[in-house]
Amino acid sequence: MDAKPSELDALIGRQIVVDTDSSLIYIGLLEKVGHDFLVVADVDVHDTGDSKSTKESYAHETKKLGTRTNRKLTYVRLARVISVSALDDIINF
Repeated sequence: MDAKPSELDALIGRQIVVDTDSSLIYIGLLEKVGHDFLVVADVDVHDTGDSKSTKESYAHETKKLGTRTNRKLTYVRLARVISVSALDDIINF
C-alpha cells in the first residue's frame, strides 16, 4: 500500500477492516500508523482460507454481529495491505 501514514491518521481510534494480499482479514481498533505497520488492538484475525465465507461477507457479518476478538494487539505489515476502511463505512446490502 503506497499511502502515507498521515493519510490513515483519520482512522485512529476507530474500528477498521484491513484487507491483505493473503487470505487474512483483520478487524479491530486502529491504535497507531507506523512507517511499516498498522497497530491494531482488540483484533479479530480471520483466515478466510479456513472458512467458506469471503472477506466481504465476513466484514458484513462482523458489522452486524460485532467484532470477535481473538488478539489483544496485532501489527499488520503495510506492504501486505490492499485496503483499509472503517467498519462503520461498510454499506449494508
